[in-house]
Amino acid sequence: MALLKLTLIAAGLLGIGLLGMAVKIWGKKDGEFTGTCASNSPFLNKEGEACSYCGKMPDEQCTNQ
Repeated sequence: MALLKLTLIAAGLLGIGLLGMAVKIWGKKDGEFTGTCASNSPFLNKEGEACSYCGKMPDEQCTNQ
């Protein structure tokens, strides 16, 4: 019984997360997320290299928006 309850809670939380992403996509123009160049993030790019997708530096706005 405890395993069933845990499975239902996990499925519910996963469903809430998916619903939140669906609402965000639905609310955005053309259903696109902005700022999807993860390699341009200063948190992920500690060396300060250019974005591997668009070539911009971390202090510049990525063109993939």
